Amino acid sequence: MFAAATSTAQAAPKTIEQQVLRIISKRKAIKPVRLRRTASLSRDLRFDTVDLVDIILELERNFHITVPDEVPFYTVGDFVRYVTAHAA
Repeated sequence: MFAAATSTAQAAPKTIEQQVLRIISKRKAIKPVRLRRTASLSRDLRFDTVDLVDIILELERNFHITVPDEVPFYTVGDFVRYVTAHAA
């Protein structure tokens, strides 16, 4: 039974990018494969400020990082680059 739980945990996305895309995609029920790194969060994905704050909070929880308020996020790639650079 313990082995089954371990194999389920290993099925989680492996790379930081995959994890970030999964978190962003959950916010608006977008398939992660449809997220382009160049996609504009506001124009292309129609995310508002509340969406962005929720994504930031989720990223902070998952990666044990702190994102300062002044860090600009305009694209999906901005999230991926920031988390990749600051995650342990």
